Amino acid sequence: MADKTIIERCEAKGLRMTGQRRTIANVLQASDDHPDVEELYARASAEDAGISIATVYRTVKLFDEAGILDKLEFGDGRARYEDAEREHHDHLIDMNSGEVIEFVDPEIEELQERIAARLGYKLKGHKLELYGVPLKPKAH
Repeated sequence: MADKTIIERCEAKGLRMTGQRRTIANVLQASDDHPDVEELYARASAEDAGISIATVYRTVKLFDEAGILDKLEFGDGRARYEDAEREHHDHLIDMNSGEVIEFVDPEIEELQERIAARLGYKLKGHKLELYGVPLKPKAH
């Protein structure tokens, strides 16, 4: 996990941290999923009824531009967000439900390093998104 909280990293970058921005940062910090703006708004407004959806949009844009958040777009028209300093992981997107499954696979990581080296590069980062449908229906 990140060594510093989202609020600490915002302050280190000189961002003015209003009460509402702090609430949104705390909601993001507590999220272990990939919320979109509407989900962030629902969670933040439950803590502070004065927060508007426009404030959430402006705040995530600010945090994204500052490199605090990563913006994820999985082709469903909804931008989602996660902490830019989370441990590295890849994503598998269930095309039926929209569920996003995080995973880390050492073989894939090693293969990507080998491919970059074969092409004459040292890999500094990557994003991997897999899209699929369940082989079997999920039991309810």
